[in-house]
Amino acid sequence: MELRILPTSVIGSYPKPRWLLRAYNLYSLGRLPEEDFREAVRDASVAVLREHERAGIDIPWDGEMGRSEMTEHFTAKIKGFRFYGPVRVWGNAYFNKAAAVSKLEYSEPLVLDEFLWVKANTTRGVVKVPVTGPYTIAEWSFNEYYPSKEELAFELAKILNREFKLLEKEGANFIQLDEPAMLNHPDEVPIAVEAINRAVKGVRVKFGLHVCYSNYHLLADHFDELKVSQFALEFANRNFRDMDFLKKLTHGELGFGAVDVHNPRVESPEEVARAIRKVMNYVEPERLYVNPDCGLKLLDRRIAYQKLVNMVRGVDIVRRELAREGKETIPFRRSA
Repeated sequence: MELRILPTSVIGSYPKPRWLLRAYNLYSLGRLPEEDFREAVRDASVAVLREHERAGIDIPWDGEMGRSEMTEHFTAKIKGFRFYGPVRVWGNAYFNKAAAVSKLEYSEPLVLDEFLWVKANTTRGVVKVPVTGPYTIAEWSFNEYYPSKEELAFELAKILNREFKLLEKEGANFIQLDEPAMLNHPDEVPIAVEAINRAVKGVRVKFGLHVCYSNYHLLADHFDELKVSQFALEFANRNFRDMDFLKKLTHGELGFGAVDVHNPRVESPEEVARAIRKVMNYVEPERLYVNPDCGLKLLDRRIAYQKLVNMVRGVDIVRRELAREGKETIPFRRSA
């Protein structure tokens, strides 16, 4: 399969339509039947998918319309977790933090329905399936059963591996592991690396790893150990400074974070193009994908959409420059 050079993608989350947020509230209060709620989620999924495609995104997703939070979605489906109630993350932001209270078991598919729905409704040949990684789920859960966080993370890796094999069987070709917590404790990074490698073992799809707002010099020390083919990282929030760690990315692909998801200012296409030219001093364009820094869900929907539009326009500026050098397409690489 061939893709246009500098393929554009999203990281995962996207602002939910206001009517879907109302449906979530009504459903949580028991005032909306489950069938109606599921239909609302599916409708929002298609609406956001079309929005991504209209913006020009090459590798879309549905913005995680069916997920309330990045760990709760998974722990709610894994047998052995129990919820005690919401905990505060910061300010007035809360999430339901689960506790592992017994042996974890794979009891139902985790994201298969989402993938099949997006696959059936997209116009694109490739979609990216974002999945929260084993270390982050372990780090962001209470552990009341396993002797260590390491054993909890490895058990989660086993469960995710089963899901990934099912996704592969059903036609998935690009899975992104979200591991925002993997660099929180430098002494535990080897545990996170091993958990990720166990999760992807024996699965022949393209794996990306998304890590945001972290010490990338620490991550770079493990580039060659991680069995993924792409690292999706944030750069816009750092004003595209401190890229020297990319010298250690000698063969893998880079998912280049070109727009800041925490700043409502919409970058111009020319700004995006300048940033891409800068990163090409470290990573050749044949190994470069372009995406936002992270999920866009915290932004106003109109702003999120315009950021994607301008990101694609900036990519197109550089594509025209590369075309003059005879560089127009790249193969879709699956393996690390």
